[in-house]
Amino acid sequence: MKIKKENPANKIQDLQFFGEYGGVNPSIADSSTFTYLAGNTMGDVFEGTRQGCYLYSRHTNPSNSYLGQAISEMEYTKGAILSASGMGAISSTILQICGSNDEIVSSRTIYGGTYAFMKNYLPKFQIKTSFVDTTKIDQIESAITKKTKMIFCETMSNPLLEVSDIYAISKLAKKHNILLVVDNTFTPMIFSPARMGADVVIHSLTKFINGTSDTVGGVICSNEEFISDLIDVNSGSAMLLGPVMDSMRSASILKNTRTLHLRMKKHSENAMYLASSFQKDGLKVMYPGLNSHPQHKMMTKNMNEGFGFGGIFVIDAKTKEQANLLMEEMQNSNLGYLAVSLGFYKTLFSAPGLSTSSEIPDEERAVMGLTDSLVRISIGIDHDIHRTYETMVKCMQKVKIL
Repeated sequence: MKIKKENPANKIQDLQFFGEYGGVNPSIADSSTFTYLAGNTMGDVFEGTRQGCYLYSRHTNPSNSYLGQAISEMEYTKGAILSASGMGAISSTILQICGSNDEIVSSRTIYGGTYAFMKNYLPKFQIKTSFVDTTKIDQIESAITKKTKMIFCETMSNPLLEVSDIYAISKLAKKHNILLVVDNTFTPMIFSPARMGADVVIHSLTKFINGTSDTVGGVICSNEEFISDLIDVNSGSAMLLGPVMDSMRSASILKNTRTLHLRMKKHSENAMYLASSFQKDGLKVMYPGLNSHPQHKMMTKNMNEGFGFGGIFVIDAKTKEQANLLMEEMQNSNLGYLAVSLGFYKTLFSAPGLSTSSEIPDEERAVMGLTDSLVRISIGIDHDIHRTYETMVKCMQKVKIL
């Protein structure tokens, strides 16, 4: 049964932060350390018995706290901690939850860096990961053992755009008393995983939330206990690994969150128009807004209303050579940039099998259907999307895809 959700855009709009001198933007805490008026205060802060005081910017600072509050409000969690990158958020979360001989059940189609961390790096600590199709609940349950500590998935997978049923996976996680960690990078505003039962929600702030491709950042959203554990001076992975975000960058991202709801609507509107048009033209298109997408009905039921189905779609250019030629032609036609990442105001396109998913072995990509001919397109906030479509068609015709 679909739960009626409060609009996450309102959570951002209702935030009111004043600057030090009454500015409508909060002042930037351009300081690595903070002073105290009493000697015993510092000891209390280190012991964790004194709240409301800042210690050292590796722990947190006012600028990071403002952005953390904004994202946690949007994600309906009690707290958040920022990191210097999305991978910093992912690695800190996993290492906080898992130790030697623990196990993870993860989606098989995830960001290549996440896959490499789980597949190649975590075995150093005797942490094993089982990769499954998280759109199939029976596969997840079959992979769970007595050593499993967490299930990891992306709400919408990178790059195949498979959509996981967070309600169903959460129910399974609770049944086995394990944590559900969800990467919501592709679908801010569109999904609210914590309201759907996720224990931890992660974003790469680099992407849609910032929206200007000028900085790298990440965030971990969860309950107060987990956030406190992450920044514990003795055992917190976010404290001891030191993936801190610079205060200047957090202040910049905070300003950009104010327009996130508008940008997500436009990204989604443009993606829907192009995906529908290209499907009618006979191209193989992956986009969850299309009725042909295997999780379309489930996503329609579970998503927040008003923000569309996301700003990313994937087309099959038939061969690796045509994929490369198409991207070159689109860049030469000023449609966007042949570049990794996503969520920029201008269109970005890449062949994930040759770039952001190249860490996944060829044989595993073949099983997933992640071929070298796929082109992932993160559509920008183009005003005249029909003009964009017409130019893309000319590019496709030139390289004989259409």
